[in-house]
Amino acid sequence: MQHIKPIPLDGRTLEGGGQLLRLAISLSALTYLPLSIFSIRANRAARKASAPVGGLKAAHLAAVEWLAGATRAETEGMVKGSQRLEFRPLRRGDFVAEKKKKGKEGKSGVWRDVYGDGERERVVRRETEILLDSPGSICLILQAILPYLLFHSSNTTADSSSTGTAANTTSTIPLRITINGGTNVSKSPSIEYIDQVLIPLLVSKVGVPPITTRIIKRGWSSGRADVGAVQFDLTPFPSSSKLPEFHFTERGEVTKMHVTILASDSTARNTLRKKVIERLLNRYPEVEIVFPVEEDTKNGARLYLLVVAETSNGYRLGRDCLCERKSSASMLETVAHTVTRDLETELQRGGCVDEYMQDQLVVFQALAQGRSVVDSGKDMHATLHTKTARWVVEQLLGLGFDEGGICSGCGFEVGEDFLDREKVERAVEESVEELKRLEIG
Repeated sequence: MQHIKPIPLDGRTLEGGGQLLRLAISLSALTYLPLSIFSIRANRAARKASAPVGGLKAAHLAAVEWLAGATRAETEGMVKGSQRLEFRPLRRGDFVAEKKKKGKEGKSGVWRDVYGDGERERVVRRETEILLDSPGSICLILQAILPYLLFHSSNTTADSSSTGTAANTTSTIPLRITINGGTNVSKSPSIEYIDQVLIPLLVSKVGVPPITTRIIKRGWSSGRADVGAVQFDLTPFPSSSKLPEFHFTERGEVTKMHVTILASDSTARNTLRKKVIERLLNRYPEVEIVFPVEEDTKNGARLYLLVVAETSNGYRLGRDCLCERKSSASMLETVAHTVTRDLETELQRGGCVDEYMQDQLVVFQALAQGRSVVDSGKDMHATLHTKTARWVVEQLLGLGFDEGGICSGCGFEVGEDFLDREKVERAVEESVEELKRLEIG
């Protein structure tokens, strides 16, 4: 590991925010590729003139610290506010669970092993926690660690019956991850979007094993800042498996609308419900409308609306709005209008994903074996977040995307030592030389 120079990544590239950091560290943890990221989040303006620009915020730091602990990474600059980070994961071989001679639970790195009743040698689940004392986005932390949770061999056990396909999960250990922070936070996906859009698409269309969520307590950035917690349960891919290519094509017709309303009182919720139904039925008179979540936020400055369109071919597209001002009749009108209008714009494009799902599929396209296709619809070009995610993949893995967003993935195999691939060594060297050339130019 010490013979490989860290890959330099300029944190100002394209979107220049936290996404670049999250994806880069996530891929580094999986592949053991060492990184040196500079000018972290430098494109993010400071909220106060006296505050430093960019750098690691609490939620970014929490994800980095967890992945560093999970991979026994050597780090430099892993402190709040840092604009430079070196991340050097240890290669495989250091992930054997440390079991206590007494008691029912053992600790291994970031994980706590939970044993079956009367079976001290059989691990039935591994548990871990990521604790924030502020309402930083739980969902963005999950975004950073999810590829590692699903694909890293430390989360699997040997199984001689493995068929080599990602669908076989008989050799894996269930994982439980509890993250403290914000569930409904500005400029971040909500836990409802994750639960109703991202996870269903990952499971049914990408081929990821089932993931369940349980909101222990909501966390808000609006109103009085409040820290919440969410529990995620999943079973990772088995050792030696690969994720097959996937195709997001032929969206189908809209068959159902899922409407989530979080508002401070029954009057506001009923008003918003009525306005949303009226707008949806005006455009889709035959569609079924369901309300999976409707809750009292107990704070007038907390208002959230999510509308998800489900299609006949199992795709889901969503648009939402989080208001951070005290709700009023005109505010409710504006929220209903904005969300339904934006969703209609998404649906008119004819694509299989909304603009916020685009970039979240890039890492799975990169890790899959074969050519994965994501149809974003007519006249819908890659978003800045998507371009950034693709750039990170190109720098680390040497993979490219065509104009239609098609990527021939690296065929990552759970348990492999990615650094053994000769083409990766060449791609790393080429990436470094290209960055030097650009900096000189």
